[in-house]
Order: sequence, then structure tokens, then C-alpha cells
Amino acid sequence: MYREDYDRAGYLVLPKGAARVPFVILQTLLPLLALVAISAMQSPARHAAVFYCAAVLLGGGFLYFALQFVIRRSRPAARRLLAASIVYLPLLFALSATLCNSVGR
Repeated sequence: MYREDYDRAGYLVLPKGAARVPFVILQTLLPLLALVAISAMQSPARHAAVFYCAAVLLGGGFLYFALQFVIRRSRPAARRLLAASIVYLPLLFALSATLCNSVGR
């Protein structure tokens, strides 16, 4: 999203040329696929089942925006992916805190 700004400043954040697009696709999808897969593979205790199900759903939503970015490769899709990344972690932490508080009672 800020590729031109980084280029003007002389920072090499992404590879140049033809390698840029495959690199961005891999850096976008692989971590999110791993995130969802790890959440789905957990064998949670009964009280944590809600957390892992919600983590898979949140990760799936995050992955949806990543796929939209990979398919469209547009600035609006990049902004939505950035917004999803900002929303994902606080929601996951809030869910975790809520679960910990309810189990502790």
C-alpha cells in the first residue's frame, strides 16, 4: 500500500520486478493459512472449545480479506486487509480475556 513511499525513501521492503507479486502473495497467505490451521488443529478442553471455534472464525475472516487482496491487488483491498489485521488481534485478546474470566469464576 505504501510501496511508492518506501521506494522514494530508499527502503527495500519488497523485491523489485517480477518477484514482487509472488512474494507478496506468499507473505500474505502462508501465515494466515498457518494461523487458521493451527487454531483448527487444537484439541481444546471443554471450556476452551468456544475460544478455538471463535479463533478459527476470526482467522477465517482475516483470511477472507487476504484472499480478496491477493485476487484484486488493489489499494482498497490492501486497506481492508490492514483494517482486518488491526481488528483481529484485539478481538482475539478480548475473547481470551472473557473466557479466562468466565472460567475463573
